[in-house]
Amino acid sequence: MDNLTHTLAGWALGQTGLKQKSRKGLAALILGANMPDIDVFLGWVPWVPLATHRGFTHGLVGGVLLMPPILAGLLWLLDRWQAGRGTSFISGLEMRFGWLLALSYLGALTHPLLDWQTAYAVQLFSPFSNRWYHTDALFIIDLWILLTLGGAIALSIRRESKELDTWRRPPIAALAVVALYIVVNAGISVAAKRALAVNPPFARADVVVATPPPVFFWRRDLVWRETSNIARGAYDPTRSLAHLLSYTPSTPDGMDNPLARQALTATPEVVRFMRWSILPMARVKVEGCEALVNFNDARFSDGLARNRFWISATVPTGEPACGTVSDLNPEPHRPIKL
Repeated sequence: MDNLTHTLAGWALGQTGLKQKSRKGLAALILGANMPDIDVFLGWVPWVPLATHRGFTHGLVGGVLLMPPILAGLLWLLDRWQAGRGTSFISGLEMRFGWLLALSYLGALTHPLLDWQTAYAVQLFSPFSNRWYHTDALFIIDLWILLTLGGAIALSIRRESKELDTWRRPPIAALAVVALYIVVNAGISVAAKRALAVNPPFARADVVVATPPPVFFWRRDLVWRETSNIARGAYDPTRSLAHLLSYTPSTPDGMDNPLARQALTATPEVVRFMRWSILPMARVKVEGCEALVNFNDARFSDGLARNRFWISATVPTGEPACGTVSDLNPEPHRPIKL
């Protein structure tokens, strides 16, 4: 999820009354909710799990178990430094390190739980497993969650400023609504994947991703791999609960091409991309004695993100003589309407 959503999740938890448990309690919730994304600055480190975005820092070990005590410790040290300088704390709350630690854990837990709901996925058991987990319940930026949490927080703060006892109620209700919303959306994705398997094209897929589009959260854009082939489909439970609306014939993902296999380790950028990719695709263009290999992930090779995730590498073909330009990629097919 985007960092605004993570921030609102931590903030909404604070507005339920948890922020009053300790001085800097709200900071612990909000910073904890964003803390796992520190890995975006660590792509250069030699340890692969830590260098992988949504890897170690998003997992149950790194993000949920090990990082919250560091955050709580830093906030406690900041508080001690401020107190030593004679800072007057407007909240009037005491510093309770036990609660500060608990709130850091709670905030940190919300991050992988939310990211788990998206097609971008998380490695929940890193560093012991590099498997990616995703429920496909949410789009990466969910407008309805932003409006629900943001509105509840604003209403809560307004009531709190007027010293009304009901200031905790809006965020409690909003968090319950968001939790129910996620469960319903996860169920829609399960239904979409089931429709793919039990109806035409009767796919027995290795990997299936059913992504909600922006705003229209009930729809699903499916992409799947079956025996090194990629296909797509559309699902809308308001049209049919048991069938796909449409699907495309499968096309080779290109990963079996020897030149594509050679390019997998050609550059550090490709290596990092392949650590993250769930549905890798390759397009190979040969010109003379060199081949340009373009990699993408089928999750993001269509629609709004079609131009965002391309990684390229140039490798020698091994041929003694130069030839003409050839494009080894299959032409896309028109969707088959059911």
